[in-house]
Amino acid sequence: MILDPVIQPEIGEDTEQSEAFDPPVRVYVHNDDVTPYEFVVIVLQRFFGLNPLDAEQVTYTAHLSGIAYVVTLPKSEAQQKVGQAHFAAGLEGYPLTFTIESE
Repeated sequence: MILDPVIQPEIGEDTEQSEAFDPPVRVYVHNDDVTPYEFVVIVLQRFFGLNPLDAEQVTYTAHLSGIAYVVTLPKSEAQQKVGQAHFAAGLEGYPLTFTIESE
């Protein structure tokens, strides 16, 4: 008995194709009076890929203005990263908030 091989598309192709149709959105971080400054810097680096200097600058802007632009990403990726950041903040008991807005 000969089995026909099953042809499956590569996962990378599907991901790239779905991101091509995923609209870009802007991610913003909001200041609060509870979340430590250093924690926000670490979250921006770990989940949003900002370098230390940019993470510090975004955190400082949010601290002064109440809100700061973080990054523009495809919508699904932004939702995933915001969810991860909110989860990490929640584990520490911090109300750190990110929002997503259409570009």
